[in-house]
Amino acid sequence: MKPVRFGPAAIFFFLALSSIPAQPQSLPNLALTRLNYTVTKRRVNPQGELKAKLDALEADVAAATQLGKMGEVRRLAAKGLTLLAGKEWTDALDFNSSLVLRADHIFVDSSKPLGLRLEQIYSPSLKLNHSLSAHVWLAKPAAAGGLNSIGLPPQAAESTKELGKFEDVSRDLRESPFPMDVDLSGVADGPYIVQVELFEQTQSLGVATMRVVVRKDLNATLAQIEAAAAKLPETMRPDALYPVEYIHSVDRGRVEIGAFDLTKELVSVDQLLVAAKAGKDPFAGRTGDFKRHYVFKAGGEIMPYHLYVPTQYDSSRAFPLVVALHGLGASEDSMFSPVYGGVAKLAEQHGFIVVAPLGYRVDGGYGAFRVPGQSSRRTDLSEQDVMEVLQQVKQQYKIDDSRIYLMGHSMGGIGTWAIAAKHPGLWAALGPISGVGDPTTVEKMGSVPEIVVHGDADDVVPVTGSRAMVEAMKKLGTEVKYIEVPAGNHGSVAGPNMAAIFDFFDAHKKGQAAAGTHGN
Repeated sequence: MKPVRFGPAAIFFFLALSSIPAQPQSLPNLALTRLNYTVTKRRVNPQGELKAKLDALEADVAAATQLGKMGEVRRLAAKGLTLLAGKEWTDALDFNSSLVLRADHIFVDSSKPLGLRLEQIYSPSLKLNHSLSAHVWLAKPAAAGGLNSIGLPPQAAESTKELGKFEDVSRDLRESPFPMDVDLSGVADGPYIVQVELFEQTQSLGVATMRVVVRKDLNATLAQIEAAAAKLPETMRPDALYPVEYIHSVDRGRVEIGAFDLTKELVSVDQLLVAAKAGKDPFAGRTGDFKRHYVFKAGGEIMPYHLYVPTQYDSSRAFPLVVALHGLGASEDSMFSPVYGGVAKLAEQHGFIVVAPLGYRVDGGYGAFRVPGQSSRRTDLSEQDVMEVLQQVKQQYKIDDSRIYLMGHSMGGIGTWAIAAKHPGLWAALGPISGVGDPTTVEKMGSVPEIVVHGDADDVVPVTGSRAMVEAMKKLGTEVKYIEVPAGNHGSVAGPNMAAIFDFFDAHKKGQAAAGTHGN
């Protein structure tokens, strides 16, 4: 399959940064940063001198990416967004953007001191004449949850606790990161923002922030879970160990903290351990809305997936299955959120099992993104996770092989077309929303019927991508129902058309097309 092409040169951020591994702790997700740049540039539509500056900047990003200079890539991304905002890129902004805060732990046991390090990810151009100092404080997030729409940590509200002032901070934080130990004893459990403001005498040079989650006696709790999980049947062990492994992965910088809810995860594990101690398997024949986990051997990690099993399920007959792929920066939970038109309710009404995999990482791409000169492991594992989750569900539930469907929104829509081209014999129908694909792969999908949804005012993934795919389907005689929403934007079209997608799926079995939908 050819790499997906996204149009103008500015969208190079979408390709060049999508396969970069998760960066340690406080650094914003690069995939979301580059998407913000791409969308902003499309909206601004720069001309003249500004366009020339951005063209040169994008060439510099391409060169830095090829050399593996990710700190420079981040500097240039910040500069590009500043220019698109109509502001001047100054030495002060350059210095501020270089600052980053890291820690020994993101999930913090408040009974122990927290070790922080103030660093720089590149060498800024600001001249410094005096010694530096740092002011550290703790604040509650202004909004709970994961990354916001531009890939930055949530903004902090008012200060919760002063954590200290530090003198003689290095003027070169790349060569000599500055260590700080802070005391979080007495801090209530929950999510917080650690903030460090750097000063040259009385002049503020910038603020670095980092998310942490505080829980008293966390280390002892995790040790107890590991000991209890060792006694569980192998089929339940990943469900118990997942939060332990996720916390370690975040602390090591393997994955971003995302929307992981520590309290909720620990409650789920406790319920599992109580049931297991009573000799029960809490997942045996389970229906409703819940999460499962499995050991993903190819990735060397425990992966989550989100399930909805209709209450009428029984193993005496086979049930249809919908595999739902989330968009960039989201998770296995997002397709079940209210913005998607009540997927769980629709699944119950239609008698469908729905499963949403993570796809290895929040920006994994489901095998759709290929970057010349860079490892394809990340995107390959994203695709493999989807296929492994499909097999997990087929092992646990009786699935009708003639009624397995694939759908997704945004990156999930892109992934729907990419995976369908590689595994065409599996699907009874497809439902890509706000996606884009390679029209030359349509023939590989065979005669799989499709319902395609896109808004004609989408400035994130332009509607031309879906139009090209639909046109290729029509030329090949593929059954396709195309819903193009007038004035619909990238996010607004998914929820209102989810019922139509489920209706389309309900009307199709593999090898049996429904009448009256061809070429709509």
